[in-house]
Amino acid sequence: MSFFRQLGKAIHRERQFGFMHLAQDVELDVSHGEILYLEGLNLSFDGFKAIDDLNFYLDAGELRCVIGPNGAGKTTMMDIITGKTRPDCGSAFFGLNIDLLRLCESEIAQIGIGRKFQKPTVFECHRVIENLELAMAGDKRVLPTLFAGLTGEQRDRIDSALATIGLTEHAYRNAGALSHGQKQWLEIGMLLMQDPLLLLVDEPVAGMTHQEMDRTAELLQSLAGKHSVVVVEHDMEFVRAIAKRVTVLHRGRVLAEGTMDEVQNDPKVIEVYLGE
Repeated sequence: MSFFRQLGKAIHRERQFGFMHLAQDVELDVSHGEILYLEGLNLSFDGFKAIDDLNFYLDAGELRCVIGPNGAGKTTMMDIITGKTRPDCGSAFFGLNIDLLRLCESEIAQIGIGRKFQKPTVFECHRVIENLELAMAGDKRVLPTLFAGLTGEQRDRIDSALATIGLTEHAYRNAGALSHGQKQWLEIGMLLMQDPLLLLVDEPVAGMTHQEMDRTAELLQSLAGKHSVVVVEHDMEFVRAIAKRVTVLHRGRVLAEGTMDEVQNDPKVIEVYLGE
């Protein structure tokens, strides 16, 4: 097939699927101060209640840690927020006006919710700076991508992300040559290139050295305010270092919520999770 014929087909697809980019144009309403509302969520898998009347609220700009034993519903809650899983009933709103349960995964990503999984997923054969460029928010349709070049503003954003994640000196290294901790930071940087308002971060310090854990704590704390951040983590020392407010999940519902000292001294939490 000739180049011009391929180009014509690409233009046709652009016109057909332009509606896919409308979700990101919705303006988020956080006038009441909260960016995430989960209310009355329920979800069962083959008779097992993974989420049980879950209510969870997050303030705009807040960094919240979510803890709980295995099977508490932490990952399932994030799956619901990002559209990977649909609840049986309940509501999930981003701000006051965006019903997450009406959107697909790609639309939820476009409106400003980013998720980082426990295992870093970076392009190991590409340089660090190229990973950030590939992740940059923008028009990813065929024609804009085909003819695009980095603007000065985009280069500044990449430089800013590199500084934020502490990888400026490693910008031209292949991502595969980075340490485990550095790959985690790079993936956080890739999320930042998408301009998320809410970041969901799953066990960011698993497998890290103490030095890397300290740097990760500084990084996540630096993001709070400009971004809202939910961190799921099992390392209690790390949670204490970063979180002003902690939510404890158990059997798919909120068991306790408060400061780390408050939840650690809660008899219900001690019984199910922190007793040892």
